[in-house]
Amino acid sequence: MKRDITVTAEVRASRGKNEARRTRRAGQIPAVLYGAYKDAVSVSVNPREILKIVRSSTGYNTIFNLAIEGGETTPVMLVDQQVEPVKGTLLHADLKRIDLTKRIRITVPVYTVGEPAGVKLQGGLLEVITRAIEIECLPDEIPESFSVDVSELMIGQSKRASDVALSASMKLVSAAETVIAHAVALRAEEVAPAAEAAPVAEAGAEAAEPEVIKKGKKEDEAAPEEKEKEKGKKK
Repeated sequence: MKRDITVTAEVRASRGKNEARRTRRAGQIPAVLYGAYKDAVSVSVNPREILKIVRSSTGYNTIFNLAIEGGETTPVMLVDQQVEPVKGTLLHADLKRIDLTKRIRITVPVYTVGEPAGVKLQGGLLEVITRAIEIECLPDEIPESFSVDVSELMIGQSKRASDVALSASMKLVSAAETVIAHAVALRAEEVAPAAEAAPVAEAGAEAAEPEVIKKGKKEDEAAPEEKEKEKGKKK
């Protein structure tokens, strides 16, 4: 989507890691401008202005003007970026010139609208499968997003990429059969019957041996005194 935004840039005289560090210390980041059958140009830009565009409602699909001091002013798009993994700061950006008279391919987010009948009436669940589709259109026709009404979906029904309403000269690039969202039945939880667990407990009880308590002495065992008396009689 073409926005009335202009980002200023300066040409970088040299390249390399040392030059990139100096550029960042100065509050800028290195960037490369290319495309439209023109030579690539190494420039420096303000990272805050680039991040503001990335975080806008149109995000990476934003077309803005890049004004190079002492050079060209051209519509561009951010096509790639390098981010510091820990702090999340922007380190580098790739910018592509855009010819407003030629069609381009872009990816546009798709959102679902409404509550499916299969959820309200049948107790089902809405599953979102695809959150963006690819289209081809003129730069001035790039939409911010697409909306798909899923309120009529019953369990087993779906909305596909071919159901997304395209306008103007937009052309669907993604496969027409790509599922955007569908209504599905909830999976029943499998609960083991309590009766199945009972035999296990009973078996465990039977396996336990009862405690044996020994009482008294064995009949063939005699006290020491009695044994001595028997010996005396025999003599």
